[in-house]
Amino acid sequence: MHIRTTLAALALALPLVQPAQASSLSDFLGKAMENPDLVNSVVGAVQNTIDANRTIGPKEEKTLGDGMAANLLGAAPLVNNAGLQSYVNQVGRWVASQSEAPNLDWRFGVIDSPNVNSFATPGGVVLITRGLMDRLRNESELAGVLGHEITHVLRHHVTRAAQSGKGREAVANALQGVAQYKTDDARRQLGANVLSGVSEVYVRGLDKDDEFEADVTGMVLAARAGYNPYALVSVLQTLGEINPSDSSVQLMFSTHPSPQARLDYIDRTVGSRLEKYAAGIENTPRFGAATGR
Repeated sequence: MHIRTTLAALALALPLVQPAQASSLSDFLGKAMENPDLVNSVVGAVQNTIDANRTIGPKEEKTLGDGMAANLLGAAPLVNNAGLQSYVNQVGRWVASQSEAPNLDWRFGVIDSPNVNSFATPGGVVLITRGLMDRLRNESELAGVLGHEITHVLRHHVTRAAQSGKGREAVANALQGVAQYKTDDARRQLGANVLSGVSEVYVRGLDKDDEFEADVTGMVLAARAGYNPYALVSVLQTLGEINPSDSSVQLMFSTHPSPQARLDYIDRTVGSRLEKYAAGIENTPRFGAATGR
């Protein structure tokens, strides 16, 4: 890992670009849930891609990511708040536009789960849970979290994890029973298993260095987008105050290094190097309008 080199390179002032247009995550979910054959074909393609255990190209990554996203959204649907979803997409696409892949089909959403967590799937889908969203205090904290997940996509962390031996098993478990999401009862029964299965891809395949890299690069992307990059530090401090035995954080704590370990790494690696960007945006009126806070 050459995170210090990455930090120095990304911190250079590069021209800002306009966010890429992205398809609607809710439209994607609607098509998938209304057409079980489409979902099953995606699942089959995902399994074939992973089983091949070879280099995965952009189109195959998108297939893999769409399959995982369909399962996550079937288990925990998007929060029924169009204003919130639009807002998170605006922030996410703006942060993603500061990366080396601004034209990826970035799609962001808030899923209706009380767990404190966030997920990135290959190809550009980023999901944050209602439980985590409720704990964020301002837009800069949101930007930091989304920057972290955007980095997982950029560095192909989840794709690599899914191709590992244990990751392939976890993906297979996570993709079972998609077509059964036909009733609320089925969704409730399968939801916990799917969320756990996708999380297992992280816990079995992601290296702790992937999480550290995502923190550091996510801070840089947030800074380049005009936000205070140290807001992610505040998020980690908030997470560190939650009792590890709290059921809402058990999944997240099983897939990430401890908040203190992440804070220590940021302190060693970033330190005050991004201090000149600390005067960036902390909050905006649209954060309050979207969240009701």
